[in-house]
Amino acid sequence: MSQRKEEFIIGEIYHITVRGVDGRPIFMDGEDDWRMVFSLYEFNTTELVIIRKQREKRLKYKEMIRSGLATAELERRMKEDNRDKLVEILAFVFMPNHVHLLLRQIKPGGISLFMQKLGSGYPRYFNSRYERKGHLFQDKFASSHISGNDYLKTVFVYIHTNPISLVEPRWKEKGVENPENAITFLEGYRWSSYLDYLGKNNFPALTERSFLNGVFRDQKTIKEFVDSWIRCKSITCINNRFKQG
Repeated sequence: MSQRKEEFIIGEIYHITVRGVDGRPIFMDGEDDWRMVFSLYEFNTTELVIIRKQREKRLKYKEMIRSGLATAELERRMKEDNRDKLVEILAFVFMPNHVHLLLRQIKPGGISLFMQKLGSGYPRYFNSRYERKGHLFQDKFASSHISGNDYLKTVFVYIHTNPISLVEPRWKEKGVENPENAITFLEGYRWSSYLDYLGKNNFPALTERSFLNGVFRDQKTIKEFVDSWIRCKSITCINNRFKQG
């Protein structure tokens, strides 16, 4: 991905979208999803990161724990998060050919550097694994500045309801045919931050959730807000509004 011309502001929140070039898939299986989770975590630092070395270190620690050689101190260090972060990842979702991120910049140039690392690191892995060459992502990632809590809530729901298209491909144009099925599907979709917002530990170390939990008040309110939004996008609800109008 090429350098961005706009300047991102410290403390401000942005909706970032990264898409596969020509709409091509960027995730072929769960191993790719896992690699993206790992990349988002490891690249979110001011320090130079070599993913291969980080993976080797983590695998070594896990093996020590399995063999009973790890001390309590070693386990404690593994759980510590001493990264000098570039951004706060507030929310995310992985789709077959794109990724949505909700980021708050906390270092000067943080978003640009973070996306630069992601835009070179993950494609390098993907191209190596699938023996391909060339660009994986579109040249520039899309960004939108979030202003106001209403807009923030809308983007939060938009990000986390994206996977509905995996079970109802045309729901955005036609409405949700089966809202209860869509709600159940989202609550079982692993490759997003939604489960952690519902209090189900999925990738808790990846996101900073306290700010949005405060905006929505609590986990129960988040679920009610998302469920209500989905039901209001149902075909029945849309038809009723049309009749009443």
